[in-house]
Amino acid sequence: MIASLKANVFPMRHLTTSLLALAVLASCAKSGPGTKPTADMLPSDSNVSPPIMRSSARDTGTPVQPGPPVELTPEEDIVFTDPDNPEASLPELSTLLAAAPQRRGPWEQSESIAKRRAAREGKPLLIWFTDSARSPMCKALSQELFSNPEFEAWAAEKLVRLRVDANVVVDDADISLEDKETRLTEIRSYVARMKKQYKVLGHPVILMLNPSGEVLNTYRGYKRGEADYKWGLIKQAEVASAHSYQAWRKSLEKKGYREWRDRQDRRVFAKLTNYANGSLTLIEPDGTRSRTHENKLSEDDRAWLAEQKRMRGL
Repeated sequence: MIASLKANVFPMRHLTTSLLALAVLASCAKSGPGTKPTADMLPSDSNVSPPIMRSSARDTGTPVQPGPPVELTPEEDIVFTDPDNPEASLPELSTLLAAAPQRRGPWEQSESIAKRRAAREGKPLLIWFTDSARSPMCKALSQELFSNPEFEAWAAEKLVRLRVDANVVVDDADISLEDKETRLTEIRSYVARMKKQYKVLGHPVILMLNPSGEVLNTYRGYKRGEADYKWGLIKQAEVASAHSYQAWRKSLEKKGYREWRDRQDRRVFAKLTNYANGSLTLIEPDGTRSRTHENKLSEDDRAWLAEQKRMRGL
């Protein structure tokens, strides 16, 4: 009888083992590719990563969507610093604010200077693409609108202006013929780059940009006698820019930007990035960095700094 029982036990054990093996295989089949892991499928060993966190040769990941194109800083605007003293070559804020823009008449000649002025002054930027030598309508626009004393007075208060002239002339008598040719080549390249950047195919073309650099409107062509109409369009863009600028400024204020003033009430909209022993490093929205000392700032700015130091226990 005992021998008979023993004979029956071993087959049962083999049967149990076989059933367990089949169950494991079925479980593996259910957890194959495309099956979402469940809690009972995760290993109990805490030192082993769950399957969902392990890498797989077949896992190619989620495709990265391309972002907006990166706007590179122009080479002439790059400030190289000493790696052992990165603040050493930063311009002094008072010098930066006191520097008079190098321009001839009311129109800027450099895009970088014009954009920096627009951002600092909170004014829209008007860019005029013209060909003063070959375009009769460019000449008419200049005579009927841009040379009008009333427009000049209004624009001096409301706008920053940049002229991009396809008629490239270098009238500096103090440079050599070789330097003059080099300068002509540089200006022609600059004009071609600007026309390509803003998709300008003819003349005249007027662009209105926000202080942040966003294009508001583009006005192509001109007809004699429509100076008031063009001025009205420019005024509308200036009003729209003012509203847009306030929203842009508030968004930056949430990120720590504020208006700073020196003892002469000259102002700059910037964020404090470093403070040590009364010395400050500021950065403007366009990336321009400068340094100053709190003793050179307005009374309100010194009070703000004192409150910030008090809050931080400095």
